Amino acid sequence: MMKSQFFKWSLLITLFFWTQWSFAQQVPIQGTVISDTDKLPIIGASVIEKGTTNGTITDLEGNFTLNASSGSIIQISYVGYLTQDVPVKGIPKQILLKEDAKALSEIVVTGYSTQKKADLTGSVSVVKMDDIENISTGNAMKSLQGRVPGVFIQSSGAPDGGATVRIRGIGTLGNNDPLYIIDGVPSKRSMNELSSTDIESIQVLKDASSASIYGSRAANGVVIVTTKKGKNNETKVDFRASLTAQDYSKSLELLDAEERGVVQWRAAMNDGVNPNFGVYNFEWHGDAATGYVLDKVIMPEYLDQQKTMKPANTNWVDEVGRTGLTQNYNVTLSTGTQKGRALFSLDYFNNQGTVKGTEYDRFTARINSDYSLINDKLKIGENFSISKMRKSLINAQSILNMTHEIQPIIPVYTLDGGWGGPVAGMSDRHNPVRIIEDNKQNHEDVVRLFGDVNLDLEVLKNLHFRSKFGIDYTGYWQRNMQLTYVSGFMSESTNRLDNSANYGGNWILSNTLSYNFELGKNVVDVMGGQEMMKYSFNAISAGRDVFASEDPDYMYLDAGESNKRNAGSATAYSLLSYFGKVNYSFDNRYLISATVRYDGSSRFGANNRYGTFPAFSFGWRLSEESFFKAAFPYVSDLKLRYGWGQTGNQEIGDFASPALYQALYGTDPTWDSDHGTAYDISGTGTGDLLSGYRRTQQMNADLKWETTTQNNIGLDFGFINQKFSGSLDYFTKSTKDILINPPYIATIGEGGSRWVNGATLDNKGFEFILSYNDKIGDVGLSVTGNISSYKNKVVKLPEDVINSYAGNGNDQTILGRPLNSMFGYVAEGIFQNQSEVDAHVEQTGKGVGRLRFKDVNKDGKINDEDRTWLGVADPDFIYGLNVAVNWKNFDFSMFWNGLVGYNVNNEVKRYTDFISFFGGHNYGKRTLDAWTPQNSSSTIPALSLNDNNYESRYSSYFIENASYLKLANMEIGYTVPEHLLKSVYMKNARIYVMGQNLLTVKKTWGDDAFTGVDPETPNLSYPIPFSVTFGVNVTF
Repeated sequence: MMKSQFFKWSLLITLFFWTQWSFAQQVPIQGTVISDTDKLPIIGASVIEKGTTNGTITDLEGNFTLNASSGSIIQISYVGYLTQDVPVKGIPKQILLKEDAKALSEIVVTGYSTQKKADLTGSVSVVKMDDIENISTGNAMKSLQGRVPGVFIQSSGAPDGGATVRIRGIGTLGNNDPLYIIDGVPSKRSMNELSSTDIESIQVLKDASSASIYGSRAANGVVIVTTKKGKNNETKVDFRASLTAQDYSKSLELLDAEERGVVQWRAAMNDGVNPNFGVYNFEWHGDAATGYVLDKVIMPEYLDQQKTMKPANTNWVDEVGRTGLTQNYNVTLSTGTQKGRALFSLDYFNNQGTVKGTEYDRFTARINSDYSLINDKLKIGENFSISKMRKSLINAQSILNMTHEIQPIIPVYTLDGGWGGPVAGMSDRHNPVRIIEDNKQNHEDVVRLFGDVNLDLEVLKNLHFRSKFGIDYTGYWQRNMQLTYVSGFMSESTNRLDNSANYGGNWILSNTLSYNFELGKNVVDVMGGQEMMKYSFNAISAGRDVFASEDPDYMYLDAGESNKRNAGSATAYSLLSYFGKVNYSFDNRYLISATVRYDGSSRFGANNRYGTFPAFSFGWRLSEESFFKAAFPYVSDLKLRYGWGQTGNQEIGDFASPALYQALYGTDPTWDSDHGTAYDISGTGTGDLLSGYRRTQQMNADLKWETTTQNNIGLDFGFINQKFSGSLDYFTKSTKDILINPPYIATIGEGGSRWVNGATLDNKGFEFILSYNDKIGDVGLSVTGNISSYKNKVVKLPEDVINSYAGNGNDQTILGRPLNSMFGYVAEGIFQNQSEVDAHVEQTGKGVGRLRFKDVNKDGKINDEDRTWLGVADPDFIYGLNVAVNWKNFDFSMFWNGLVGYNVNNEVKRYTDFISFFGGHNYGKRTLDAWTPQNSSSTIPALSLNDNNYESRYSSYFIENASYLKLANMEIGYTVPEHLLKSVYMKNARIYVMGQNLLTVKKTWGDDAFTGVDPETPNLSYPIPFSVTFGVNVTF
């Protein structure tokens, strides 16, 4: 033992002195760094003694001088070039750096094929997964807000991570969701089931020239997702874990119990009525200056006659809120050889939301592999995932509404342990804590199986036949128990159980034949294919009432005693498609692409089942022209693009074309059963209605495809070897033959509903993105900013559809306006005195302290004809800014995003500014600042118990500017040095901390100031929480 210890210490001492001696042997070195491409000096290249902080940068001539250890390695790097390691011993005078063509030769999935990014002629955005894979949202699409120009994403803080995605605005009157292509399998479902950790890349196809190859469902854009695969000659295990704590960033300020009494007293005094009603009584005295002064708010000893509820001061928001917790764990095993690759991953995600009882739980297993056979002529593979999700059935939106409506004087619990609830004089709002507790056992389970098997056969040299069979099936189960309760004057004496289940999905088979060849400077890719898809869906439901026990283990259908009910339904549709694509490139300068798709859908009429969707695009890489290179040597990439194309939309019901009839049996005309086919004409009053069939929809054999035509002109650029890079796009988009189901006149009779092609919607907009990447010494810097804008306009609508929109139906219609237009009255402020009231036009209910509405049509009275266009609920601009810095083993990033010119109808003001709309509710603290003669500068109307002035009408008073700037993400990470990991068999380890939703800047001044809580989730949506994440990523 002593000899062993002596040997170890001797070795360490020897190594120490040897190391010191080695570092002491400093030698001066010098050289010149030049580009291998044009042989010009590289200015500002980083020259570092590898593994140390000893370094310098090249001067204006590309020269450098450095003192380094004689046995060390010099590392030379520059943005846009491959890093080169050179030994000090024998270092050359001139060091050539080769261009890193990765940025321009990056492979992009564009639809049944891949292309180099430099050869793209369409508008395609590529998402860097490094920027978003650690964000714990449960849905990768939510993380893209502000990061991809032309993509607008609205989401909430709900645990299941739902998001509404709009690519280049709104293109139709119906479903505007994009098409998702996951590993080549199309899906209209969201990406909730897909873990960000499993995603290799995301590409967004925005214009028709890039998306038309998916013709039938690509009108709203295409999101292509490629999941991770194993890598050749590499075996590794990746483990990722993160824990996120989240809380309300801010909540709406509501009245407490005494303040609730104060506003009731003030409103009653303004109306000249006795304020002593309901549960409140008051003491006050007269005042010569102010009229009346409140002395005391008196609350009863008990709220109810049973004397079980004492007055409380409940903060209902706090009662239903909690600190949320999100957990995410992922382990991935991957391996590969020259002949095959394989990957297996397990992912667990759990999000306990900031509203009690709301929870989302997801477990995903993924496996994929591919193998090369017959001398690499045949490749076969599979890619499958199965996800199991559980979501609580507590309606968070309803809970949040209740917390803002139920009065604070109501206690959560009665003195005898029951539920507190409303009493006489209050509105019938449920105790939200009871709702959470009584529904905590209700949930829905979803299982999704998704994947494909595929093969790639090289028939002849460069001639490939590819086939893919994919499936996307989902099974759904829901159990909903409704328990008995007593909560104030609200109660339910009958318990009930409802179960529902459905199963549905699609299979898809696609076959393609592709050939590519080069002839001199000509490069040609040709592809043709055929695809068929079949979708089916089946659903059943059943319920029972009256159970002897409310134990979840007892309440099953067979234990229910009465009101047996059941239902079932099914639907299906199919697609058959043929498509082709040609890409041509001459001398890497002139690029042409053309596609066509011929789609048939069973959803359309027999006369118009098929639609043809062509597209073409051109590109000119000026940066490859010899005259341009000579004149602009610092321009590393410049490409002009133009594209035109058409895409289709078939997002209607599966049976929108044929006439439909419903079988109705009139034996039990109750609320829970179908009524018969006619009224009780005989007047016998027996309740037995005639049985038979009732028409619910007229046939339209000419129903056809909705078609979107797009034009796109773009410019891609890069400077100083891609240190600066970006793109600019301008587009127009017109959708015609929009599928709508307009209202019908009564004379048609029952079942007059009919789908038609009858509207046209135009869009236009621009997108701009600019990036800067550089490295100075040990410091790397990356900055990317983007901004985009789009506008739409309705240019054609059938007459009966025009009148179904807001406006007066004549001169003020939706025609010529954006789709999300807001129509209503113009509020011009508050009447300050009686002379202003008298001078105004006829307005029912007008008075001092009340809102004054504008006489738009100048007819001397306020009526429906004065409704006008108030704005549009779409932002003028969407923008984002990402900044990333790394230094040695540390990295830092922050991401800002926002909207400009975003107007919203702030429904919350109906609670915060008025008490006349919802008698018996609670209200916002803003009511304490309502107009009075002594507070005449207030913009909030005087309080009143009655809405005689009809201030609840849709008006500009509720339209607010919800523009915002958010610090959406900030992350700090540290990568553990490799030499510290070898002893524990790790290849890489990184720890990080991330904050989300950290800061919001919103408009708080002017008449259109935003008075809500979070402009990103206006009104009473599930709030996006402030959160902090701690995570670790390890590779073995």
